[in-house]
Amino acid sequence: MTTTAPVPHPRELTPGQGTLQLDITSTLDANSEAVATANWLRRELGAATGLPLTAPQSGDAPTIELTVDASLGEPSEGYRLTVTPDGVRILGTDPAGVFYGAQTLRQLLPASSFRQAPVHGTEKLELAAVDIADSPRFRWRGVMLDVARHFLPKREILRYIDLLAMHKLNVLHLHLTDDQGWRVEIQRYPKLTEVSSWRRESQVGASQPPTFDDRPHGGYYTQDDIREIVAYAAQRHITVVPEVDVPGHSQAAIAAYPELGSGATLEVATQWGIIPEVLNVSDATLDFYRGVFTELMDLFPSPYICVGGDECPKDQWRASPEAQERIRAEGLADEEELQSWFIRQLDDFLTAHGRRLLGWDEILQGGLAPGATVLSWRGTSGGIDAARAGHDVIMCPVETSYLDYRQSDDPQEPIPVGPRLSLEDVYTAETVPGELSAREAEHVLGGQVNIWSEHLDSARRVDYMAFPRVSAFAESVWMRGQRSYQEFLPRLTEHLRRLDALGVEYRPRSGPHPWQQRPGVAGRS
Repeated sequence: MTTTAPVPHPRELTPGQGTLQLDITSTLDANSEAVATANWLRRELGAATGLPLTAPQSGDAPTIELTVDASLGEPSEGYRLTVTPDGVRILGTDPAGVFYGAQTLRQLLPASSFRQAPVHGTEKLELAAVDIADSPRFRWRGVMLDVARHFLPKREILRYIDLLAMHKLNVLHLHLTDDQGWRVEIQRYPKLTEVSSWRRESQVGASQPPTFDDRPHGGYYTQDDIREIVAYAAQRHITVVPEVDVPGHSQAAIAAYPELGSGATLEVATQWGIIPEVLNVSDATLDFYRGVFTELMDLFPSPYICVGGDECPKDQWRASPEAQERIRAEGLADEEELQSWFIRQLDDFLTAHGRRLLGWDEILQGGLAPGATVLSWRGTSGGIDAARAGHDVIMCPVETSYLDYRQSDDPQEPIPVGPRLSLEDVYTAETVPGELSAREAEHVLGGQVNIWSEHLDSARRVDYMAFPRVSAFAESVWMRGQRSYQEFLPRLTEHLRRLDALGVEYRPRSGPHPWQQRPGVAGRS
């Protein structure tokens, strides 16, 4: 029996001799720090296989043993997994390491182990002997999910957390607000969910002039929903990073509270693209958002809070006497520095509460807030500049990280947007720009792919655009050493069977199924 290497590929994988049979008599045990993973593994494998995996009787050796051992010699999140004919041993440097070892163990089993119930009744499972040593390359391995443009119900967020955990990804960045919707309950500002959480219709595709679907769209997460999402993710060693976008991309909030903008009466935006309406720069507006972020910090224990900062048109500020007075009063050079000043106010507030501000690379314009971490999306230059200035960076350049982009040049790709971003492009992308020195590169915390949802109006559409490109990305930010796309492809074939078992409606490598196409709906290049 041969061992199929999992996705992402471990650092070291050495086949052993013999096999191990798992059956109804197999047991599972863990030390105190690994109990949570033992409970997770017992639940997941038990559901799929029917095996009870009970605790061993006193004095008996467990079939599967999970142990946190800080003296292991692996970096943080690292693990060693050994399968012999006598049993499975997973040692982790920390609880996350044990969890990732358990994820690898699951991938060493048949793809049916990812189902939610046994399909052939309780059966014996055979594991090939193997020795694996593994640890991640980067500490930030993230996916951004845009739930502002099209809302995903809580159950889908929990499902995506499981999919990220399966791929050893550890950050879920939730884009919670934009011009087209506000998705998180803020108790001190109830109109953000009463008014801002839904729009009367949505643009369909990217045709000009735009067309609309005449169908209301909306939804939001209550504060208890958020607490559940955060706790569910934490059990799987995933940090949930919230984003509330300011000072641009804010029309939904302004629709509920016009005093935040120019004072005009607006509705929640129904059209995609960059919208000219932005927040004003009054003390009252800053106080409003300090209130928002206070509640977010209570909900999200993440060290990082994202304030967006991207695509902020300056026309309203140029025409605003109040904005021009703020520029003069603060000794600023222009509207770019005014945006930097606005971001710095929030940076000071978050820093005073023990958090770190995260923003898209436009926050570099006009001077970067001292404690800010940069999401480098407009290519790599923003990340290079920030790292050279001593700021931490997450690399997510649009050319290799925007999973709303078309996956091929096939005319049947649904609502084709942007340049082509193929599976191979994602896999072969290098996270650390070659222009950085070794010392500068230490500021690159890792990488992230972004799933923008203007044209993804359901979980099925998100599945199609996300997978298997997320699988390729996961390997690129986890695996140390040289990667080979040709070596990856046979493993991906097996991995797709796991996604099938989980019910993920990924894009086939041969192209979209007929039901995944959107004929007649225009995209854009």
